[in-house]
Amino acid sequence: MKRSSAMKILHLTPGTGHFYCGSCLRDQDLCRQLQELGHEVLMVPLYLPFVLQEGDSLGKDAPVFLGGVNMYLQQKAAWSKKLPGWLRRLFDAPRFLRFVSRFGDMTDAPLLGELTLSTLRGEEGNQAQELERLVKWLQGEPKMDVVCLSNIMLVGAARRLRQALGTPIVCSMQGELPFLDSLPSAYREAAWQTVRERAQDVDAFLAVSHHYGEQLRQRLDLPKEKVHVVHNGIATEDWSEPRDQQGPPVLGFLARLCEEKGLPELVDAFVRLKQSGRVPDLRLRAVGVTLKMDLPLLESLRRQLRKAGFEDSAEFHSNVDKSEKIRLVKTFTVLSVPANYEESFGLYLLEAMASGIPVVQPRHAAFPEILEATGGGVLCEPRDPADLADKLEGLFLDPERREHLGRTGQRAVEQGFTARHMASGFADVCKMVIAN
Repeated sequence: MKRSSAMKILHLTPGTGHFYCGSCLRDQDLCRQLQELGHEVLMVPLYLPFVLQEGDSLGKDAPVFLGGVNMYLQQKAAWSKKLPGWLRRLFDAPRFLRFVSRFGDMTDAPLLGELTLSTLRGEEGNQAQELERLVKWLQGEPKMDVVCLSNIMLVGAARRLRQALGTPIVCSMQGELPFLDSLPSAYREAAWQTVRERAQDVDAFLAVSHHYGEQLRQRLDLPKEKVHVVHNGIATEDWSEPRDQQGPPVLGFLARLCEEKGLPELVDAFVRLKQSGRVPDLRLRAVGVTLKMDLPLLESLRRQLRKAGFEDSAEFHSNVDKSEKIRLVKTFTVLSVPANYEESFGLYLLEAMASGIPVVQPRHAAFPEILEATGGGVLCEPRDPADLADKLEGLFLDPERREHLGRTGQRAVEQGFTARHMASGFADVCKMVIAN
């Protein structure tokens, strides 16, 4: 195959069943833009069905493989491997998987240590039967030029896929480190060691930020030349409409409404700002996914706000669709998602900056890298609500600086962090491994 010709790309992406996921949305934007660049893309959901944005059909008709129910049963019950084919197919039906996914978190690391380790072992794990079903289906499809894995949690499949399909494997790095580190201690190091071994079956890794790529490169003992950085990008046209700047100032939050994303720290900072009285009429507007496990935290935060007398100034918008999400974000004055874990990127930063909204983020993880590259915000000390409140107050009280940061970030996203930029960089790495 010539480097200049179009590629046939297989992209394997875990689905979520019933909620939007940043990594899934990134993969959908990536694959859509790869198609726009002239490549043929087959996007296949693993574990659970995709939750697609409005008007998106990419991967809609592909069957779900490595279905969550069958994977779980084959880990817990040896007899499940002898189930009739029609029943296994029922367990993999998208409607059934969507229904089951709503009754529990099927991606909660502390509950999945044993299953995670087995899955990482690929053809040597308890779920080898499910992997073979995927392989058999792919062998009946047109031959692909490259197989792309959404994240390193899928490296257990790389060896068998390479052997069966005869294609190079590339793998994105996005969000895996916190998941692996949160596994129960009985499985954590074994899982890391298995990932290190299975990473040898991958031709190239694509990290979404330099910081995250270097961290994982060291943890996996990978040579530098095997890790490439392709920053995330978004469809900026979705965010190009002028934003609503009427009404009171709004402190915005755009991520899963959970502790890991720093929502408690943001509520604490908000209360401090309200108590100071220096930002009149300030409102808090938090928008994002809410899982069943997040509900106790939200109730606790509401009690905190009620006790402080500011409950009527705070809003929590859960599981909204794309159009409503954009509408709400357009009302933000400043955004902050003070995530307290090793965030690999943070698509919400690009979405806010594409809308001309400045951001305040902790000085850790990939945030310093993203803000240095865009100039669209300021940094605060991690896990420090007082410093976060101070930095937020500085922006709320300085409209000229706020507008400057907003314009700078918006211009940077439009010039270097679009989905087209992401897809072009991704395609370059795929062409390189194909040529080699």
